[in-house]
Amino acid sequence: MIREKIGDLDRYFEKLDSGVVHFAEARNPRISDKITCEVVIDGDGHHIRCKVAAPDPYAAVDLAEEKLTRQIRKLRTRLRRIRQGNETIRVAEGDSPKVVDLAGVGVEEHEDDVMPRIVKTKRFHIGPLTPDDAVLKMELLGHGFFFFVNKETSRAAVVYRRDDGDVGLIDVAD
Repeated sequence: MIREKIGDLDRYFEKLDSGVVHFAEARNPRISDKITCEVVIDGDGHHIRCKVAAPDPYAAVDLAEEKLTRQIRKLRTRLRRIRQGNETIRVAEGDSPKVVDLAGVGVEEHEDDVMPRIVKTKRFHIGPLTPDDAVLKMELLGHGFFFFVNKETSRAAVVYRRDDGDVGLIDVAD
């Protein structure tokens, strides 16, 4: 079933190279959606990931397929807009938004295809910190991540709160 559902996503994006599916089961009896399905797909320099929870593995795979389909459609739309140079004109027709390219050919646009806007910008001084100091600052600020310059490597890094409650470190590779 996994090969059928997840493997069939290349119909939306032909250049998908590989996919990895992981399942985990929650041991807490109070959690209704016990099965977690995490899917990572790589191809053509793109990395697409989704994580869903459901009561059984079959439902989890179905949810993952739906979520990945939306993500791949978004990616395709973004790539198409980059190639076309964003030469589109928005026209409101009824309740469903429609994009009309400059040649006058209508293309349906779904709500998922709209690029998110940057609504807030922050600027701050980045001083060199150890990863442990960065975790402490992240905790003090109450954020889910903290961007800093790693004192040990002198490169940009990020610490972040993982779903399992632990902390992860993303550091620039050599």
